[in-house]
Amino acid sequence: MAEFLSQYSIQRWLEACPQGYLEDTVYGHEAGESEPETVMMDEAQREAAIRTTTQLVVGERAALAASSGLVNAAPDYASKQFLATQTLDEARHVEIFTQRMYDLGVKKDDLESTLSQFANPNLIKFAEVLLEKVEAKDFIAGVVGQNIVLEGMAFTVFEMMEAGARDYNPKFAHTLQGTIADERRHVGFGENRIGSLIKENPEKRPEIEKMQRDMTYFMLATFADSFSGNPDPIDAPAEAEGASVEWQGVNLATATPEEMEALLAGTVLGEFKTRLARIGLEYQSPSMG
Repeated sequence: MAEFLSQYSIQRWLEACPQGYLEDTVYGHEAGESEPETVMMDEAQREAAIRTTTQLVVGERAALAASSGLVNAAPDYASKQFLATQTLDEARHVEIFTQRMYDLGVKKDDLESTLSQFANPNLIKFAEVLLEKVEAKDFIAGVVGQNIVLEGMAFTVFEMMEAGARDYNPKFAHTLQGTIADERRHVGFGENRIGSLIKENPEKRPEIEKMQRDMTYFMLATFADSFSGNPDPIDAPAEAEGASVEWQGVNLATATPEEMEALLAGTVLGEFKTRLARIGLEYQSPSMG
């Protein structure tokens, strides 16, 4: 536990985040960066960016509610301290993606109605499955749902979006880079802390695996909704003929929405299986029929 406490201490968090990769940033990006004119001057692209960012705000609001709710459910102070830092990380994520909504032209008075208009219903259900465990103060299931499933999904989605935005929208790419660094740390906590607790509480496995199956169902349904009929599903237009935006060996600039959906889902599920196996759980495949 002493090593665990040191690795996930508030001091380590201060050194790594506010005093590290976030130093001198403004809402997660470099000062003076702005959304590209190609997005702001094209209403279809601007709306696509707002729609994408809405899902990020919704997901991060769920992560904020989960991490803050798990602080008092944690069985030890090392976990409480880490979850306190994660709560601030998630609050920052909510803030920076909300700020992007404003940067894209959403008025502050219209934020909630815009989120309601564009929020994916399956993403909301995904969050509800997790928050049910958090509200019940089920620490083991809550951390698996938050730090393995939700954060694992976010980590991969953010990586894909960052790769797509790197050249045409440095502001958004830089914002995502900081969130990716945060998510990497959150996932590490989930793997390192929960494996031993699952071994001590093997009776929890069926319940947790059912939660993972349900969350995975709504995650895949969210992906299907996001890519269906959307010519620009990763908020990154392929501007020039012959453009190359490589991620996981695939050119995102030329891949079809169907190919991108399959790539994203396959990458997330592959990582789920690996991480769940590390903590002693077996991945449960949802029925999508």
